[in-house]
Amino acid sequence: MGRITDHSTNNTLTICHNTLIKYNIMKYASVTIDAMRTKAIRLFDAAILAAHPGHAVERALRNTTLDSDGTLFLIAVGKAAVPMMRAAINHVAASSTFEALAVTNPENAAPVVGCRVLQSGHPVPDAAGEAAGRAVEELLGKAGPRDRVIAFISGGGSALLPAPAKGITLEEKARVNKVLLGSGLEINDMNHIRQQLSRLKGGGLLRAAAPAPVTAYILSDVVGDDLRAIASGPTVAPIGTRASAKALLEQANIWNDMPASVQAHLSGAELDIETLPTADNHLIASNRQSLDAMRAACPEAQIINDRLEGNVANVAPQLAEIFRALPQDEPAVLLFGGETTVTLSGNGKGGRNQDLALRIALQDIPGDWVFLSGGTDGRDGPTDAAGGLVDAGSLARMKAAGVNPEALLANNDAYAALDASGDLLMTGGTGTNVADVQIFIRS
Repeated sequence: MGRITDHSTNNTLTICHNTLIKYNIMKYASVTIDAMRTKAIRLFDAAILAAHPGHAVERALRNTTLDSDGTLFLIAVGKAAVPMMRAAINHVAASSTFEALAVTNPENAAPVVGCRVLQSGHPVPDAAGEAAGRAVEELLGKAGPRDRVIAFISGGGSALLPAPAKGITLEEKARVNKVLLGSGLEINDMNHIRQQLSRLKGGGLLRAAAPAPVTAYILSDVVGDDLRAIASGPTVAPIGTRASAKALLEQANIWNDMPASVQAHLSGAELDIETLPTADNHLIASNRQSLDAMRAACPEAQIINDRLEGNVANVAPQLAEIFRALPQDEPAVLLFGGETTVTLSGNGKGGRNQDLALRIALQDIPGDWVFLSGGTDGRDGPTDAAGGLVDAGSLARMKAAGVNPEALLANNDAYAALDASGDLLMTGGTGTNVADVQIFIRS
């Protein structure tokens, strides 16, 4: 709802650091592969730098002073909440009275002068997240018509701020989230469902802030930059209705896995979205901007697909076909961005990027090559890895380590396979989140 301004491609980011994150760059048998692995890591670093939330907020607020006739309420939610809030507070007018609250995941939590920072569970909502949701509602409840609310939204906000709808418990909401994450549903469809089970998602923040006007600065972690899907759209109208959310669950054959309270809620009366207040929404960073930064850092690189979606079981052979079709006597650097999904059928450890990397390692791709698939937030699924970085020798290293990669893949245990071959991409929390990037390099 309201005007949308896109700042994500304004100006060129000057990279003034060698790296934001530290990598353990392992040495392998081939000097060529070592060099390609290092190059892939540096390109991944460039993608993260381009999406740095502090830089994005500074670009959006350049020559702008944040003020209000009454009180200024600053709310930051998501994996990038801390750096976004730090940058925002620097632009608050000296004469303004303000209150600030940030909600983020433990890996990215850090003190912010002038702001209360709350930690919350991700990717599975927890009691801390429910408490954070109430804290946001309590702060917004103070806002009146002379006040102003400014929100800073980034990926991860959906799980970090659960605020279950009336009649649904946190435990039930967490159970729904676990089912969704293993369902194979696209991220937009998952957020569509989540919106209908929350007090703050799908424009709920606007209702909580009314009658105060709301301005939002948004860092996109979804393919296509649909603001309704980013953090489940707290400052925009919902993607759909309760009835359409129910239909998605039925189509995915997981309706019967939903708690009775969720089934009752989605079968109930619809909310009136015609009375939803509007917001002034600004898109300030995106996955495409990170792809452009990688291409700028490597002029010979080609962006092949900036909307890579689908189940990794289908995506991996499609990518392998592209790689096999490349002329073997010519070097190549191919870039991809988006967000894939994974269907859980085992009880192993991993995430969509690790799963995709392992599947590529199992493909028959000739020559010397490397493939990186990583989450720009530094965390792939419920693990401490950002993803995987595999090469032409990965499969041999796994087998030499005594593991069966096919069996581990069948058990959704890509982490163990990549760990055995030294192919886990470990970055720690990056402080940003603009979905995933993939890099293929052939010497």
